[in-house]
Amino acid sequence: MSAQMGAPDEFAGRTGGALVVGGSGGLGLAIAAMLAERGSAVAVTYRTRRPDGDHSAYPLDLGDHAAGAGVVEQAAADLGGLHTLVYAAGPHVPMVHLSAVEPAAMAAQLATDAAGFFSVVQPALPHLRAASGSVVAVTTAATSRFPVRDGLSSAPKAAVEALARGLAAEEGRLGVRVNCVGPGMLTDGMAERLISSGELDDEALAITRRNIPLRRFGSASDIAEAVCFLASDRAGFISGQKLDVDGGYGV
Repeated sequence: MSAQMGAPDEFAGRTGGALVVGGSGGLGLAIAAMLAERGSAVAVTYRTRRPDGDHSAYPLDLGDHAAGAGVVEQAAADLGGLHTLVYAAGPHVPMVHLSAVEPAAMAAQLATDAAGFFSVVQPALPHLRAASGSVVAVTTAATSRFPVRDGLSSAPKAAVEALARGLAAEEGRLGVRVNCVGPGMLTDGMAERLISSGELDDEALAITRRNIPLRRFGSASDIAEAVCFLASDRAGFISGQKLDVDGGYGV
């Protein structure tokens, strides 16, 4: 492909734009900004806090499974179509052992995260088919190598990944690619919240670093780079895959 890494016109020739679901979080903000820097029109969703910036922004509670279709249609109308759907939503959940998770809490997380993902990707498919577009779901590296006490987050993300593989298998014949990016430990996003809240203390952080071959944490821009690559024509023959951006944690 002719597009070069980081080229400002990488998405400039695409019809329509990119919708970033969860665009007010640390990862979503970085992804939306990088897509815009590389020539894409961008819209975002948020739950409670409207993000700053020039992007069109729509309130969306992923627990309301009937709301996704309306937001997708509004975004497609405002952008003139959709060439990319990025799912970057991830509600903060406590790190606890699975034995301490109430079944109702797991059910709620599955409904918000896994079913929430499906509530936006399913109505977006006609627009993505028309644009020969793609879906990129931001999940977690924890589905490749399980970190103890992360089940409330990683189990729903595993369901998102299963849906992504199924969609890749079914939608490929219609020109739609579907992939996932699995963040490892980052200095931004949910990991930053875990550090700030004290759920990961200095000892736990030191152990975590030792478990990462690169011996450091990543950043939101590392995740945005992977998302933009998978959404671009440079990844035009990649579908049904998961790219872990984790410093080697999963090896």
